Amino acid sequence: MRKYGEALPGRYWRVIEGSDAILKGPVGESAGEVVVKLRRGLDLYANIRPARNYPGVKAVRDGVDLVIVRENTEDVYVRAEYMLNSDTAIALRVITRRASERIARVALNMARSRRGRVTIVHKANVLTVSDGLFRDVVKAVAREYPGVTVNEMYIDAAVMDLVRRPQEFDVIVTTNLYGDILSDLAAYVTGSIGLAPSANMGDEKALFEPIHGAALT
Repeated sequence: MRKYGEALPGRYWRVIEGSDAILKGPVGESAGEVVVKLRRGLDLYANIRPARNYPGVKAVRDGVDLVIVRENTEDVYVRAEYMLNSDTAIALRVITRRASERIARVALNMARSRRGRVTIVHKANVLTVSDGLFRDVVKAVAREYPGVTVNEMYIDAAVMDLVRRPQEFDVIVTTNLYGDILSDLAAYVTGSIGLAPSANMGDEKALFEPIHGAALT
C-alpha cells in the first residue's frame, strides 16, 4: 500500500491470474482490497475451512472434526455500500440461486466423503427473502443426495452450539458473512485462530491462506 498506493497492485494481477494455485500471506486492514478482490475476481466461490483438534494443542472442546463450507463471492461482501446521506449508511446484500446451488454441491459432495451430515446455517426467520432463498436452494439440491442427512439451524443457535457441542457438526454450509464468523469461532474452539487454514476453491484455480490477520505474524 505504501509503495504502490493500492493493496493489490494491478501490475501483478496478470501473474496471479496466470497461476493455477495461489498462496496468500496474512494482511491487516486492507483485507477487503486483497482477499475479497481475489476471491471475487477469480471466482473462488467455495471457502473451505476445516476445524479439528491437534495433538498437544489445548482446546476449548475435544473431539471436534468439522468443515465449514462458506459461499465466497456474495452476501454483503460484494462491498456495495454507500452513504445515503450524512446520517444513513446503506449496504446491499446479494444472494443468488446460482451461487447457492454450487456451494450446496460442494458441501454435499464433501459430506459424502465424511460422516454424511450437512447443517444449513441461516437466519431465514428474519431475512426471509435472501436467507430464505439460500436455505430453500440448498434443501432442493440436497434431494439429489439421498445418502446425506441435512438439517438446518439459525445462525444464533449455531454459534451457541459451536461452543457448547461442536462435536455434533460434520459439514456446515452457509453464506459469506455467517461463514466468516463461524469459522473464526471454530478455530478458537479447537485451539487457536493462528493454526487455522483456509482454501478458496473455484472451478479452475485455488487460493490458500491462513485465516488470521497480520497481527499474528
